[in-house]
Amino acid sequence: MAAVSDIGRASARDPLPSDASPAPPAKISRSVHRALGGGAVADVLLWRRRNVAILAVSGSTAVWFFFERAGYNILSVLANAVLLVVVILFFWAKSALLLNRPLPPLPNLEVSDEVVNKVADRARVWINRVLAIGHDITIRRDRKVFLQVILSLWVVSCIGSLFNFLTLVYVGVLLAITIPAVYDKYQEDIDQKLSMALDVVLKQYESILNGGQGGSTKEKKTQ
Repeated sequence: MAAVSDIGRASARDPLPSDASPAPPAKISRSVHRALGGGAVADVLLWRRRNVAILAVSGSTAVWFFFERAGYNILSVLANAVLLVVVILFFWAKSALLLNRPLPPLPNLEVSDEVVNKVADRARVWINRVLAIGHDITIRRDRKVFLQVILSLWVVSCIGSLFNFLTLVYVGVLLAITIPAVYDKYQEDIDQKLSMALDVVLKQYESILNGGQGGSTKEKKTQ
């Protein structure tokens, strides 16, 4: 009986599995694929469709080299290409009528209402985002959004002063095809470094504001 009572006491002292402290929740990482829209474009930007991504990089590189390094003019090349296509289609149609051949297989050359509505919806989303950023800066006085906008515009201004428009578009394509994939692979490390850098920038910004407020109070006291 004593042994049974000792076992009962020992089991009572042992903590039950339900009383154990819960494990800390795992950090949920943001889905880059979902943030990019979750469609075919997101698959290309994240290199999930490797062949299409390689084709996009090689095509943009060829266009940049053709117009930037080889010295060709974009308008003249486009005009000559359209002229060549029109001449080929014209003589194809004429020869088809004379030889009783089928006409060129052209699609229905018109823009549907569905396409226009989709483009308008996408444009409305981006315009609303820009207006929301302006609302956060002017009304809510969000310092993080203000600093992000200032830094983004400053970086774009510096890059625009170094490159022309075509080179800037080519650099943008390369960044769009590489940065999302790198961020998706090293998301936790990049978020940690960016949060540390943002904290340093905010501290410097607050010190500048406090210094300006201190100077204004001193001037009021002297007056």
